[in-house]
Amino acid sequence: MSKRIGLYPRVRVEGGGSGAVSQAGAVLLVETVRKVGLDTALSAALAPWRKPRTVHDPGKVLLDVALAMAPGGDCLADVAMLRAEPDVFGPAASDPTVSRLIGTLASAGPKALTAIRTARAEVRSRVWELAGENSPAAGGSVIVDIDGVLVLAHSEKQDATATWKKSFGHHPLVAFVDHGPAGSGEPVATLLRPGNAGSNTAADHITTAQLALAQLPKHLRRGRQTLIRTDSAGGTHAFLDWLFKPGRWLSYSVGMTVTDAIHQAVLKIPKKAWTPAYDADGTERPGAWVTEITDMPDLSTWPKGTGERRRSRLS
Repeated sequence: MSKRIGLYPRVRVEGGGSGAVSQAGAVLLVETVRKVGLDTALSAALAPWRKPRTVHDPGKVLLDVALAMAPGGDCLADVAMLRAEPDVFGPAASDPTVSRLIGTLASAGPKALTAIRTARAEVRSRVWELAGENSPAAGGSVIVDIDGVLVLAHSEKQDATATWKKSFGHHPLVAFVDHGPAGSGEPVATLLRPGNAGSNTAADHITTAQLALAQLPKHLRRGRQTLIRTDSAGGTHAFLDWLFKPGRWLSYSVGMTVTDAIHQAVLKIPKKAWTPAYDADGTERPGAWVTEITDMPDLSTWPKGTGERRRSRLS
């Protein structure tokens, strides 16, 4: 049984019936969208791109594309899975309508993206507030992980090129908010890039960090309580200078490329100088050790204070 409330039907399960629907597990996602107000937020944000007498709300069209990914969709046409169950997902737009909207928003450029991102940030703040002690920032701090991923393409897609791993596709940078060992990462930003984009391009790391910070509650967008974490691809002078800029003062933890000088410095460290490494919750990490080597390599060109925080780990 379903009743239309907002952009999606509200589905209830009743005994005595004989009907069955596919993709019923997605009802949990639909209910989440409704409870947190993401449907109304996106609908309002995309109102400027809704033409008079338009049947399908642009906000719902975009949400349908996102919902179609959960049961395995990987292209716009997979919205057909939702279209087949209108009692669960409500009326879903046709393939041409979906494509036209994507084209319209793409032609609007940064204006449309800003509207979507602003709506997401507002809803995220609401969700974290509702989550209370289960919020990723419940302890007063938050960790944002930035890393590159390879997305394979099996045809000549836009910006699909050969990658550094000799595959073919795209190389976006993705930012996740860490939910700790008991949870998973919460995706907050993605910077689309061609497959041949560099791994340690500082400008791309800065842009991704900016997009990620804009998704956090306002009090977490600057200050030591927000930790930006990357692998060695983020260990560049320009990126760390940006993170450490006065007024921004973000905390950071980045991997560093082991140069020959650092390698030689590590080899000279006596065994007694190594200390067991611990995870964030204080649990000792098996096979991992840390030591200070800040007095060996030259750190004078890095941001002030880097020497006090830099560590070397063998695991």
